[in-house]
Amino acid sequence: LCSSCTSHLYMAMCHVIIMCICFFSHFSSGQVTNQKFSVHQDTRFVSANVGESLTLRCFYEGDDVTRLYWYKQILGQKPRLISTLYVFNRKGSFHDEFKNNPRFTLDIGKSKNNLKITDLHISDSATYYCATRLSLIIEFAEGTIVNVKDSDLNIQAWVHQSESETIQSGGSVTLNCTVHTGTCDGEHSVYWFKSSEESHPGLIYTHGDRNDQCERKHNTQTQTCVYNLPMKNLSLSHAGTYYCAVASCGHILFGNGTKLDIGGSSFPSTAEAEVNLICLD
Repeated sequence: LCSSCTSHLYMAMCHVIIMCICFFSHFSSGQVTNQKFSVHQDTRFVSANVGESLTLRCFYEGDDVTRLYWYKQILGQKPRLISTLYVFNRKGSFHDEFKNNPRFTLDIGKSKNNLKITDLHISDSATYYCATRLSLIIEFAEGTIVNVKDSDLNIQAWVHQSESETIQSGGSVTLNCTVHTGTCDGEHSVYWFKSSEESHPGLIYTHGDRNDQCERKHNTQTQTCVYNLPMKNLSLSHAGTYYCAVASCGHILFGNGTKLDIGGSSFPSTAEAEVNLICLD
């Protein structure tokens, strides 16, 4: 063949190959995006006492859902797999430390995969996620924060969080977290995390080990620490409830949160948040 013919033939073959790649890429991506499935948790935060029981509800939609999972994530740690449910035969199994633990059971039914925990321990305090898997896609639900309280803990501590705020888009705000403790002089690790209807609860900022913003009142055992979360150029995506959690002396002091609304209606003021105490593992 002449060189010009060879060149034209080569270009034609490349054009065909590119067309095929584009077609199969579009076909493959179309298959994934057309798959309909979803998983949902209807409770974002629940508080219970040691020894009580609770049920974490998980609902799913879609005929293509084959497996469902429960994960537990303790603040600052990796998620740990609790259970796997095979939808086609409705058989569930537990993993690692949750295996053969009678406190953890699954309540399985049509379009639901609930996790029941009995005889609650302080160590059950965590965020629990329901998830589903389809092919290579894993979808997580919103997550439920579980706070287990022990009324026998004789620790006097409480947290103030800044009032609920309504800020116009593009504005700025500083959220406050003031921690009052008794005899605990250890360093504090401060966590801020956000929960909203549009996103999963998630850690957004960590102050790290520090007590440089703390002062002790004279002639008392009360120590006061102040932590701030400045936020600028706010948009609708910043709306939600912001929680301050302070890890100190083997416990986590957990505030009730500050609700931030961007350019919407105002919310009731909640300047003072009662503290809940969570023992660290």
